[in-house]
Amino acid sequence: VIPSMRSLTAEEYVEAFKSFLDHSTEHQCMDEFNKKELPNIMAGIHAEVHLRWSLSLVVSVAPGEQDLKMIRILQAAHPGVLIDNEIVEPNPQHVAAYKELVNQAPDLENVSFSWHQLTSSEYEQQVKEKGAHKKFDFIHMIQMLYRVEDIASTIKFFHSCLDHHGKLLIIILSDSSGWASLWKNYRHCLPSTDSGHYITSNSIADILKRLGIEYHIYEFPSGWDITECFMDGDLVGGCMMDFLTGTKNFLGTAPPGLRRQLQEALCQPECSCKKDGRIIFSNNLSMIVVDS
Repeated sequence: VIPSMRSLTAEEYVEAFKSFLDHSTEHQCMDEFNKKELPNIMAGIHAEVHLRWSLSLVVSVAPGEQDLKMIRILQAAHPGVLIDNEIVEPNPQHVAAYKELVNQAPDLENVSFSWHQLTSSEYEQQVKEKGAHKKFDFIHMIQMLYRVEDIASTIKFFHSCLDHHGKLLIIILSDSSGWASLWKNYRHCLPSTDSGHYITSNSIADILKRLGIEYHIYEFPSGWDITECFMDGDLVGGCMMDFLTGTKNFLGTAPPGLRRQLQEALCQPECSCKKDGRIIFSNNLSMIVVDS
């Protein structure tokens, strides 16, 4: 008897995500954005004697790594200012890993950290209950809007937290990515995630337009080597398929017809390309910079 398909638990997702990062250029893509565009964006933030930094919402990124890179860019753009960094993160593993990175970093003497082990909606509720609406110069949401209950409401709330001349950075999968095609054609065949959102940059842009909020989108290419997905019995390939589908042991629990269809779809030009005999899935990202 073939066990039924089920979605990944939070712990299983973290493990599958590590495999994804090991074989993708997701972080290199973000580094390219950090290098080419972020310094000018940071320089446009108005810096007083004390600059309040970001709400750092790290749900789907190696915990803290990108945040600390952004902090250093902010330090370079505004030397000497004090940076108050607030982190909103529901996963205790990610919080612990982020704290460890901070403990190992020698160049954060002007940076203070506040930790909130909460979901973004729990944080929003807490802020509203306290009646203390903090204002921030920079807020970023890296690959996290897939997991909120109400995307438009979440964006509206955190946009309201921006100070004058503040910036909100949303990093999300691009509509040019293979994910957009995969979700469009196969999400109805897969177990629902904990939130059920399969969202790409065009949907975020539509929300921002409806809210009357100005924004600018930067597109950056990223790839993910998924060659092992097509090798029978390969453990890494199995883990990759789990991440692609959000399904625990997809290759072992999916109906043979669905498994075959999905593997064929992954090879199509709208999902991937071939390079040096390898199959590279398109993981292109959109960096959406929103003005206050």
